[in-house]
Amino acid sequence: MELTAEVGADSYMLVAIVHDQDRSDARIISSNWIFDAIELIGKRLIANLAQGTLTAAPGVRPRPLVAAHAPAANGLVDGEEARLLDVLGHSEIYSLRLHVGRQRLFVLFSAAEVGQIDEPTLVKAQMKCCYALSRIPQLIAAAAMQDPLSDRERECLFWVSEGKTTDEVAVILGVSSNTVNSYITHAIQKFAASNRAMAIATAIRSGII
Repeated sequence: MELTAEVGADSYMLVAIVHDQDRSDARIISSNWIFDAIELIGKRLIANLAQGTLTAAPGVRPRPLVAAHAPAANGLVDGEEARLLDVLGHSEIYSLRLHVGRQRLFVLFSAAEVGQIDEPTLVKAQMKCCYALSRIPQLIAAAAMQDPLSDRERECLFWVSEGKTTDEVAVILGVSSNTVNSYITHAIQKFAASNRAMAIATAIRSGII
């Protein structure tokens, strides 16, 4: 929050990018974005913003994503996504890559007004982030751990961990009980677990659910 104020931004988001087969997913480590805004925008778009063509590595001059011009910004976001970002108070977004060991970490600074963020100060903030995060490797390792589950597998494990039966999970997700069992079986296999309880314990311990 101190760095956010220092650069003149309204919001920040610290993001780890994890990979699962053919998809990239954003894991939010820390943020002051409104929860509903994150839900509306979705993690796919957050992953695109974090590792897009405008993302600056340390030592490279940062370039902003301006929502009003976003549809023309190398296909980073489409028109509807750009309008949504603007309405939610993220009219200008800077994405900075952070060098912290082997982890793929990024910080997004955003503001409601274009030109509000001070570009020269961003370079210093980026280096401060790299230094600070390098001192807490256990947090970063846990947050950036590869997530082997699909979205549906993760949802099924979550609801089962909340005490829901297979039939109840099926109603919640709008699928059949057989489909739920199939998702859970796949999750058990991916974790090399012997049963549901062990798969849930592994997922919770890893921060996946």
